[in-house]
Amino acid sequence: MFALAEKGMKQIEKIIPMKHTDIRELFKFERTPLNLIIAFITFIFLILFVVGFINYLRFGHHAYGVYREHPWGLMIAMYIFFVVSSTGLCIMSAIGHVFEVKVLEPFSKRAIHGALVTLISGFIVILLEVGHPFRMMLYNTISPGLTSAIWGMGVLYSLYLIFIAVEFFFLLRHDHKWAKRFGIFGLVVGIAAHSNLGAVFGFLVGRPVANGIYYPLYFILTAMVTGCYLIFLMYGFKYKLDFPENIQKTLIATAKILGLLLAILLFFEIWKALTSIYGGMYDRSATAIHILKSPSFWIGEIFLGILVPFVIILFSSARAIKPLVFASFTGMIGIFYMRFDLVNDTQLFPMQTLKITEYQLPPSFIHYTPSMTEIFIALGAIGIAITLYYIGDKLLYLDNDPENI
Repeated sequence: MFALAEKGMKQIEKIIPMKHTDIRELFKFERTPLNLIIAFITFIFLILFVVGFINYLRFGHHAYGVYREHPWGLMIAMYIFFVVSSTGLCIMSAIGHVFEVKVLEPFSKRAIHGALVTLISGFIVILLEVGHPFRMMLYNTISPGLTSAIWGMGVLYSLYLIFIAVEFFFLLRHDHKWAKRFGIFGLVVGIAAHSNLGAVFGFLVGRPVANGIYYPLYFILTAMVTGCYLIFLMYGFKYKLDFPENIQKTLIATAKILGLLLAILLFFEIWKALTSIYGGMYDRSATAIHILKSPSFWIGEIFLGILVPFVIILFSSARAIKPLVFASFTGMIGIFYMRFDLVNDTQLFPMQTLKITEYQLPPSFIHYTPSMTEIFIALGAIGIAITLYYIGDKLLYLDNDPENI
């Protein structure tokens, strides 16, 4: 089996430059405590994914904690989490090699590789949510719902996957002319797909707390924040916090961009809360107040997702790149809370008839708890993303400077 795999890898090496073709090397890594912990956690996550997948095959959506009044759950949140990460990495990569901002060019290939990995992981999650993925792909093609934001999202993300895959191919071959062309297509389609994903929530007329232009713009902003966090995590792990001078310059520039984005994001959060409460539209204002009383909003979204990295950037003039690696980890936890709270909070207030005090009980907020199957698949998808990233890092030249490979 190993011999057959190595033969196939040698054929691929003729097309794409690779570090080696020995499949056994994939299982070799430096046995540091951190690497062993990550390897163990990843292995556990992959096992959990298999268990969750088997439960899904046995019970379908009955294995999930969603129900009629709360049809979107953790799976949708994880899908958004991954595709937000992908779009953010694509945008940050494009700033470097498409728009030729020299200081950001070093992470172009690594960022696009991360964009592919996170997008594939997101697709795996959503395929286990839609119920009939093959039927979905068939009818999306033969009977497109041109007025459906979800249909548009699916088509645009499929095109986005193709464009960034081709862009990555040319980047690996150092064909920057064609990489730039497909990078432009990938960037435009990726932003269109991601803003369209925001429109899935923005078009919810029956859910006033989400309805409007806010989420299509918010999704692009948080995508760039997520991309910055992931760049810090990727390079912090790669260099073990001992950064070469050129990478330090790149990360300092990234930190400055991140600081500006976080300031804008905080501005967005404040005005979202104010405009939701103002006017006293009951379902919208009541939901907004309920959100503002939630610990996950203040601890997850605001403190971990925004304030911790923002304070470090502010008081270090964006030069404390080592603390920012750790802050990026807390930032990604905050990003997850942003995704989960977005999906959950949108559905908190129950859909009501016109009369809310006659013929039925007064409305109360809906509650949702993810099932173990959902949690297993969500954690498993993280394990899949780490595994795919590790394989790419082992096999491919993801850095422009040969000295940093």
